Amino acid sequence: MRLIRVNAAVRNRSPRRLAAAWVAASLLHLNAAGGSEPSRADEGWPQWRGPTRDGLVSGAAWPDRLDASRLRAGWEVPLGPGYSGPVIHDSRVFVTETLDRREEVVTALDRSSGAKLWQSRWAGALSVPFFARSNGDWIRSTPACDGDRLYVAGMRDVLVCLAVADGAELWRLDFVAAFGSPLPDFGFVSSPLVADGSVFVQAGGGVARVDARSGRVEWRALNDGGGMMGSAFSSPVIATLGDRRQLVVQSRSTLAGLDLSSGATLWSQPVKAFRGMNILTPVVHGNILLTSTYGGRTIGYRVEREQDDFRVEEAWQHKSQGYMSTPVVVGTHAYHHLRSQRVMCLDLRSGEEAWTSPRSFGKYWSMVAQGDRILALDQKGELFLLRATPEGFELLDSRRVSESETWAHLAVTEGQLFVRSLDRLTEWRWKD
Repeated sequence: MRLIRVNAAVRNRSPRRLAAAWVAASLLHLNAAGGSEPSRADEGWPQWRGPTRDGLVSGAAWPDRLDASRLRAGWEVPLGPGYSGPVIHDSRVFVTETLDRREEVVTALDRSSGAKLWQSRWAGALSVPFFARSNGDWIRSTPACDGDRLYVAGMRDVLVCLAVADGAELWRLDFVAAFGSPLPDFGFVSSPLVADGSVFVQAGGGVARVDARSGRVEWRALNDGGGMMGSAFSSPVIATLGDRRQLVVQSRSTLAGLDLSSGATLWSQPVKAFRGMNILTPVVHGNILLTSTYGGRTIGYRVEREQDDFRVEEAWQHKSQGYMSTPVVVGTHAYHHLRSQRVMCLDLRSGEEAWTSPRSFGKYWSMVAQGDRILALDQKGELFLLRATPEGFELLDSRRVSESETWAHLAVTEGQLFVRSLDRLTEWRWKD
């Protein structure tokens, strides 16, 4: 086991005070997508960033080590390349891949054995611009599952609804054909959100609410036109701000809150980034919205309601730049993997930096938090276990879990971890 601490204050704290701080961090564990408690562990991993769409999980406490005595590899299934993370519902795991640069494939696997249950496919290849080519031309968006249906975003701006039971296609929405929007240069990157009987997506050069049963578009908003600068990289979340439940979205240029029933803009805030690289999903904590951009800064916006109007203002900013990784929030602090490839702990109330890691890592981290611990899957195929504490960077352990790159988001359920690398899906299990 490796233990690294960076912060002189840690050495000056008594064990009792440190233990109290860590317990407090666990008790303050809030949902970044609205402030609710983490959902039950048996809810699987139904969407981007998990049950509550914030990377937070409950269940049995994780061990403090990642060696073979605590974590063992289970089954694995070879796959074509893909960036979308695995989705878990009940006894099934759903994964996507791009094959032969011609078609997109969705596969349902048995959660306990990895056995293939069904497969669905369609033509769906798209070549991204040359400067993004090193990251591949394959499927990017993580599907969403409501228990009966699976909603999959294909690269050519299509949303496909499949039956969970057998993979039958129930409906398909082609945004380019339906609305005449340009084919997105980077593909359908944003991950669908299922709520209130609808699927919320950032596609067709804007935002849309789609009826989950029929595929009918209920409203469209923030239509930027698509193409090179119109297709969102970020994914939507639902949050309560100013006592009003709303859809929070980030386009390539704007952070906004939308009325769930009509799509009307409740408030908006321009967000600057190099080439519109607003990639991470907005992080909500109380009335603070955190975003961080490539070529910009890390900014906390305060959103408040004044009678029937909303007001958004900059609460604080930090010079650090985000890239592709979305932070996780434990207590009042965000843990953030930066463009510099270092990790930073930031106080969401003030924007003050608690610490920055002494070393750099890979280009991307997908993070999952439980209590005072964070599991982080590095793009280089290494899994890190950190303690979530503002007292200092504390690396408990690390372990290589893939020989190929791991850009897809880590999925964690009760007793299991699922690692989607560029060439396979591997199941890992905690040992008692």
